[in-house]
Amino acid sequence: SGQRPAPTAPPGRPQGEHLQLLLRRSQEAKNCAYCPYSNFPVGAALLTADGEIFSGCNVENACYSLGVCAERTAIQKAISEGHTSFRAMAITSDMGDHFIVPCGACRQVMREFGTDWDIYLTKADGTYIVKRLEELLPLSFGPEDLKK
Repeated sequence: SGQRPAPTAPPGRPQGEHLQLLLRRSQEAKNCAYCPYSNFPVGAALLTADGEIFSGCNVENACYSLGVCAERTAIQKAISEGHTSFRAMAITSDMGDHFIVPCGACRQVMREFGTDWDIYLTKADGTYIVKRLEELLPLSFGPEDLKK
């Protein structure tokens, strides 16, 4: 296919060059966003438990409700390649004064795969804060609740 495998990072919270790679991949994904209606490009890069990175961008549609967010695009790409265990996600937008945060739907989709992973929320200048998914969606409902 001519495609190179995604760069990998060691286990644990991404550090140094590996964190910079995750952040850069989210920025690169943002540049691919298809958002002619909102003009609000978003990119996401998802780090799997075994060190692969899957990126995604928002993809809008003239039928607005059929659009999909960057975070869900990245997750769906990873799942379609057999990955269901995630360590971190970086999210990027062009918002200058505020850190980008995932919408509620994306938080719930992320929650499907656990609460104990890191979400890097960035500003346009590259500064970021890190939140655990559990902080972004407290008192959440997940797969284990279906077994109670």
